[in-house]
Amino acid sequence: MESFELLRNQRLEKLEKLRNLGVTPFPYRYHRTPRTDEAAALLPADGSPSPSSVSVAGRLMSLRRMGKASFGHIMDGSGRIQIYVNQEQVGENPYQAFKLLDLGDWIGVSGKVFRTRTGEVTVQAEAFELLAKTLRTLPIVKEKLEGDEKVVYDAFADKELRYRQRYVDLVVNPDVRSTFILRSKTVSAMRRHLESLGYLEVETPVLQPEYGGAFARPFVTHHHALDIDLFLRIADELYLKRLIVGGLEGVFEISKDFRNEGMDKDHNPEFTMLELYVPFEDYLFMLQRVESMVASVCREVLGKTDIVYQGTVLHMDPPWARTTYFGALRQHTGEDLSGKDAVELRAIARRMQIPFDDAWGRGKLLDAVFGGIVQPHLVQPTFVTDYPVELSPLAKKHRSQDGLVERFEGFIMGKEICNAFSELNDPLDQRDRLSEQARLRAGGDAEAMAIDEDFIRALEYGMPPTAGLGLGVDRLVMLIADAPSIRDVILFPQMRPE
Repeated sequence: MESFELLRNQRLEKLEKLRNLGVTPFPYRYHRTPRTDEAAALLPADGSPSPSSVSVAGRLMSLRRMGKASFGHIMDGSGRIQIYVNQEQVGENPYQAFKLLDLGDWIGVSGKVFRTRTGEVTVQAEAFELLAKTLRTLPIVKEKLEGDEKVVYDAFADKELRYRQRYVDLVVNPDVRSTFILRSKTVSAMRRHLESLGYLEVETPVLQPEYGGAFARPFVTHHHALDIDLFLRIADELYLKRLIVGGLEGVFEISKDFRNEGMDKDHNPEFTMLELYVPFEDYLFMLQRVESMVASVCREVLGKTDIVYQGTVLHMDPPWARTTYFGALRQHTGEDLSGKDAVELRAIARRMQIPFDDAWGRGKLLDAVFGGIVQPHLVQPTFVTDYPVELSPLAKKHRSQDGLVERFEGFIMGKEICNAFSELNDPLDQRDRLSEQARLRAGGDAEAMAIDEDFIRALEYGMPPTAGLGLGVDRLVMLIADAPSIRDVILFPQMRPE
């Protein structure tokens, strides 16, 4: 195999030859009409060539030279189209320039559209223009029919390389482009659904003097002009609830959040979250909002609400299954854990071979057992309701059951998709809960919440009963796109430096 430097030098030599022929290898613009997928519609019904010329543009993806004529394919964002370049038609000097082109180069081709004997829509070049000369060789994927099967050769399949060089991945793997088009449609469908219900999209700070709204370790940065440390937000919750205090009636944000934690197939330190807060409602209202929104998004994006994820058919239509937190623990562990203290829970976790830290309190121990024993069984869309108060410092205490809060989480394929509360609006109770978090933080729990005095001050001005929701956009897109890893649905996932 020829070395990268040798191939690059060959392309640099061609670049110089093109300049010597008077070709501008990096022009300023090209007037394209139409896209490649629209060209076939210009053919007359009788099969004759199009009456007027088109100007298509794209990346050169295949090339067959045959003396004084060449066939090739160019690809734009809508698809591929064949081109036919003949020396007699474009002229000798331009054809000599065409012979200096490589796969991957961007070109524009002007000419009439016709259909070849084999029925392929083709642009017969009257003129062409080089739009960008590539200096690196694309890993062009080759396909060949063997019998009735299409066999792919030289696939750009190295996962880490694909994530690092997404710009190459998008060129050579059409299914990747389809995934990110699907992602864009999913986010747009969520936004339209919420706006149709009268909710207002807002923006809140990414850089925050106090972080909160979730259990997570933050990223820290320094603002030199103010000479203070700031945190990249781990959630939007506390600022969105300030807006409910201010009288906005239903707000949502689709935003980037950041958590300084481990990475795996379900976690990226930079991720996209939808948060929604609606005054005068509770968590049971929000539960119905979630299942109706997810079903609506699936219907709009996929045309159906039964979707297939990694071979499993998932039924996204409401109503989703429901179970309580301690009910699910009892079902899958065979024990009632609702009255167990930290010492008893450590013994149970040890017996069930659930990893834990000796410094953890009752809440984190329960969460570890739930995650290890219960969560893998929550395959079909399922709401788990009524969590222990230790796990939910921002949720309202349950109206009828001591020790619990009005909270639910939605799970699909064993993954948490969303988290929602009847939001705590009692400023005195909120201070007590955050003070307990501060005590855990002082004891070494790096993910415990800090006290945000301004947020408590906002609550003291009065926040009406409110339902709040956080939904992981990346994980929902994983399900809709049938993607096994969160990195498959994030254009530029976080990677260790090369």
